[in-house]
Amino acid sequence: MGKKGFDSEKYLAEQSAAILERAGKFGDKLYIEFGGKLICDFHAARVLPGFDPDAKIKLLQRLKDKVDIVICIHAGAIEEKKVRADFGLSYDADTMRTIDDLRDWGLDVTAVVVTRYTDQPSVKGFINRLSRRGIRVYTHRPIEGYPTDLDTIVSERGYGANEYIETARPIVVVTGPGPNSGKMATCLSQVYHEYQRGIKAGYAKFETFPVWNLPLKHPVNVAYEAATADLGDVNMVDSFHLEMRGETAVNYNRDIDVFPVVKRICARIMPPEQLYVSPTDMGVNRVGFAITDDETVRDAARQEIVRRYFRALCDYAVGREEKCVSERIKLLMDELSISALDRTVVLPAREAAEAAAANPEKHGNDNVFCGAAIQLHDGTVITGKNSSLLHAASSCIINAIKYLADLPADLHLLSPQIIESVGKLKHDIFKDKQISLALSETLTALSVSTPSNPAAALAMKQLQSLAGCEMHITHIPTQGDEAALRKLGINITSEPVFASRNIFME
Repeated sequence: MGKKGFDSEKYLAEQSAAILERAGKFGDKLYIEFGGKLICDFHAARVLPGFDPDAKIKLLQRLKDKVDIVICIHAGAIEEKKVRADFGLSYDADTMRTIDDLRDWGLDVTAVVVTRYTDQPSVKGFINRLSRRGIRVYTHRPIEGYPTDLDTIVSERGYGANEYIETARPIVVVTGPGPNSGKMATCLSQVYHEYQRGIKAGYAKFETFPVWNLPLKHPVNVAYEAATADLGDVNMVDSFHLEMRGETAVNYNRDIDVFPVVKRICARIMPPEQLYVSPTDMGVNRVGFAITDDETVRDAARQEIVRRYFRALCDYAVGREEKCVSERIKLLMDELSISALDRTVVLPAREAAEAAAANPEKHGNDNVFCGAAIQLHDGTVITGKNSSLLHAASSCIINAIKYLADLPADLHLLSPQIIESVGKLKHDIFKDKQISLALSETLTALSVSTPSNPAAALAMKQLQSLAGCEMHITHIPTQGDEAALRKLGINITSEPVFASRNIFME
């Protein structure tokens, strides 16, 4: 574990240079659509070991004097309360988090655009909240006949009816949470408005995946298909690029399908010499040129596909996704000849659950037996199982930090009195049915113990060593487990099994 296969510094240098070169081709203004996550791109970091998850934000810092930032969010995503899986945040909350994070990096958001807005009450609240905090918010309504009715789209009734977003710098980065946020439409709408004002402007697309100059079935590209299985994305050879450039390039179906429409729209706005000949030409992507160890990257991507498979199974179990999503990922796994057991921590977690089942008297009235396993950076696998006192995730993390702190395995970091006190609070005051401690509760209790317990203090210092470790649990984690594991930076997967027979879980 820990082997790198990607040079993030080389990528930053090449990507920033490529963006500046692209901006120079259009003259006055370049609108560049930033796909994927602007901050904390953990998918990229997982499939490209060595990739800085904050690479995009660091790139923007390099271009700070030349860049304005616009965030798009689809009104429907706010209304439907869509959630970003990596962060557990709704799209509107993630937008606000992104604004705060950008400010922490010394970057300001020029504006937020709510796309396909139809006066939804929940969206009005979001707009008001931002506006009253000094954020400029624009609204773009649905365009009738989009994207095929060009006479309407490229007219005062289409793009012309959209509010023009005031920007000052030559490069405008247009980003947004999740797919279908309206980034492309916002870019093209702005290009239309610029030409109406006599300003030369162009459009480009910055996507990390799929990687155009890797083979179609390279695990990194297959991992992208697994990550977007809910959208039905399929990687394809860019037939436009092959015909016009004589070069094989990989793109995905949505970009390839929409390219003829985008090209026709652009042809009505800008001069012929500014038009792209393929969706790959439209993109700016130097990721493939910064891979330094292809086999390491391949292995990491295979692991990500397995993670996505477990996530899809759990999403189906809780009702967030249809079964076809996990089935689609399973087909991708079969193509690469990989299975769930290729994830090292799966089998030890299942064995820990079996060990818990062998001691049912330790579980009180709950007969659901759970196991967890974490692989540390030195390759050691540590397990834990649930009990009447602790969740499986709690016991696993406690065991892991004891190992890292070189403490005896049978040492109690938390006294039974402390655990019982917290359990009594949960049962007697909060009226919880389950009194065993979730990981968030366990770590809070542990931190309170550190002033009087040197061993607890020593173990607590090892928590930061868990970031980037792999972990598997034989049940769907509770909110208290999942939130703590996410904050620790652990790559967690779980079986699609509920930890309790209770349907309502807080």
